[in-house]
Amino acid sequence: MYKDKKIIVVMPAYNAAQTLRRTYNEVMAQEIVDRVIVVDDGSRDETVAIAGTLPNTTVYVHEKNLGYGGNQKSCYRIALEEGGDIVIMVHPDYQYTPLLIPAMATMIGNGLYHCVLGSRILGGYALKGGMPVWKYVANRFLTFAENIFLGAKLSEYHTGYRAFSRELLEKLPLEVNSDDFVFDNQMIAQILWFGYTVAEVSCPTKYFAGASSINLFRSIRYGFGCLNTAITFRLAKMKLIHSKLFPL
Repeated sequence: MYKDKKIIVVMPAYNAAQTLRRTYNEVMAQEIVDRVIVVDDGSRDETVAIAGTLPNTTVYVHEKNLGYGGNQKSCYRIALEEGGDIVIMVHPDYQYTPLLIPAMATMIGNGLYHCVLGSRILGGYALKGGMPVWKYVANRFLTFAENIFLGAKLSEYHTGYRAFSRELLEKLPLEVNSDDFVFDNQMIAQILWFGYTVAEVSCPTKYFAGASSINLFRSIRYGFGCLNTAITFRLAKMKLIHSKLFPL
């Protein structure tokens, strides 16, 4: 708890057996987390079995793989059903350090922000942590373009380390978003659409064999999806089109 606000950490999991327990242990070591929710998206390893042994954890299993965005939809829905006031997404692959949870929760719990992102770009941690150069270049290009179209000044839109207030999650039309990786990008665009300010904290990350990643083809598709989201946002702002992503 933080100022009587219930803090829930959600973990969208897919074949995370090797790193799930380690991530969970560090999450709970922060002492302010009330509950962890693991949503398994059709893993083929021991993810579900391991999750079932973790205390203070709700385990939800998709009967079939719904995709990264579909997984997050379940994460946030269950977190709200379980009374979460501050909901923090931490990938169970141990790529993002859980040590930032108290800082992110405090920024929301004190009413300063409704959304806080853990940025790999601030502080220059991306390349130091092992991010491939081609991914870094793509990240910087997409972020530059998105800042122009969305009218924001974020250091990156593509981090998977995010904290939200209950108010914000209840406001966003998440169910209309993609079930694929571009869900992340659509969510940030919607936050900006509704006039919320997005905060960022510098976040060291680790890239290693067990860390999740997407291949080049899916990365390209994701990139075009991000650009499409940004252009749709701008056209909707100019009232040239109507979009279910950005309702009036």
